[in-house]
Amino acid sequence: MKQFRIIIEKHPDGYVAYPLGIKGVVVGEGNTYEEALADVKSAIRCYIEIFGQEIMEDESSAVETFLVKAEVAI
Repeated sequence: MKQFRIIIEKHPDGYVAYPLGIKGVVVGEGNTYEEALADVKSAIRCYIEIFGQEIMEDESSAVETFLVKAEVAI
């Protein structure tokens, strides 16, 4: 059993969830928060089963995760 930090975003047409600490792209989605969370957890298990535990980044030094808004000149 391993804990992941998972970001869940609410959009007008549903929810999108993705974990931190995994190399590559893993995304879950659903009509509700719970569906998106369940979907991303299933996707994480599948991704690790296919690619192995090497895809997990070492988060042992990460104590907190911050979500910020930042302006970027484009």
